[in-house]
Amino acid sequence: MGKCLTVAIAGLGSRGKDVYAQAQKKFPGKMKIVAVADIDPEKVEIAAKEFDVPKEGCFKSAEEMLEQDKLADVMFIATQDRQHVGHAIPALRKGYHLLLEKPISPLLAECRELVKVAKECDRRVVVCHVLRYTPIYQKVKELLDAGEIGDIVSIMASENVGWWHMAHSFVRGNWCNSNETSPMILQKCCHDMDLYLWLAGKTCDSISSYGDTYLFKEEKAPEGCAMRCLDCKIKGCPFNAEDIYLNSEVTGVKGGNKNWPANVLVNEEPTEENIREALQEGPYGRCVYHCDNNVVDHQVVNLNMTDGTTMSFTMCGFSASIARYAKFHGTMGELIVNMDGESMEANEIVLRKFGPVVEETRIDVSSLSDDFSGHGGGDIKMVEEFLDVLSGEKEVSPYVTSLEVSMESHYCALAAEESRVLGGQVVQLENYRNE
Repeated sequence: MGKCLTVAIAGLGSRGKDVYAQAQKKFPGKMKIVAVADIDPEKVEIAAKEFDVPKEGCFKSAEEMLEQDKLADVMFIATQDRQHVGHAIPALRKGYHLLLEKPISPLLAECRELVKVAKECDRRVVVCHVLRYTPIYQKVKELLDAGEIGDIVSIMASENVGWWHMAHSFVRGNWCNSNETSPMILQKCCHDMDLYLWLAGKTCDSISSYGDTYLFKEEKAPEGCAMRCLDCKIKGCPFNAEDIYLNSEVTGVKGGNKNWPANVLVNEEPTEENIREALQEGPYGRCVYHCDNNVVDHQVVNLNMTDGTTMSFTMCGFSASIARYAKFHGTMGELIVNMDGESMEANEIVLRKFGPVVEETRIDVSSLSDDFSGHGGGDIKMVEEFLDVLSGEKEVSPYVTSLEVSMESHYCALAAEESRVLGGQVVQLENYRNE
């Protein structure tokens, strides 16, 4: 058995505290949190109490924590997008291995610098592309690698962001403005670029893309709508914050939800009272037509692979469920995979083989794992695999990947954004790899 690794966490938001830190409870023999940092002192206090972190391990910012001598074996970096590399490079130089929240950075030069420093310091950097670690996609990888549908010729894939998730994270929330964070196709969909390149074993040659902000802007606002939802008299708006965070049976506290997204609005346990106060005063109570957002709410990307095969990818914020769907078209058959974040019953893998009679096999997805929480089980599995490789529990992992491999997803996403801004112009990926 490998040793128990000590962990420092920079950034105590939804991903840092509520997801990755929770691995300590599931794997107490594999990790121990010894230091935490956040600009919100209340979050630091809550995390210190929850994970038994001593006072000397509590810091008011990642920068303050990085001023100290090395505090742990590993640092989890879950700060905001444009802070990642600024925190990662000094952490590497102090000797930390890194679990780095995606994206690496919206700036290609910063991504390149991080790759360079990681090599110089001989440290492991794993980007949180959690979909690789899900039972459903691991099964898909097994089937594709076994040649069940022959050679993959085309992939049709989509990410259905979900109407309320779009409003929560990308209109009202932390990732609404690409000038402060990242373009939508990088922040949300570098997951997908990494996933499908890995599943198919492909490398992208060139990309074209279109997309825009169709709905979430002032000129689309219903006549007479208020600046904040609690003051609004418009009936039937699906993006009404009171309905999403209070009244919904799925996402609202009245329906019993105490987790995401409600727990993003407050530091303490969500209640009707503190959520209502947050909607009155905070960013999540704003009208979706009167925010400071500029990221797209829909985008299509065409990828031409180096072997002449193709992929089409659609990201859309207007969907009833939060789900990813893909169809792999092969020379001997097709494979369909649907991973629905809201309905276990909707998850499916369907294999169809060509022949005089098409042979169809449906995989019992529920038999693949007993834990589909957190990106279909990928969140917690990623942390475990990362810890096992670093501790010596496993020599290698088929899923824990290198920083260089993760860069391919960023090349694709950044090239797609360049193409979108240029009105769909074809962009060569070699321009990104060779700069």
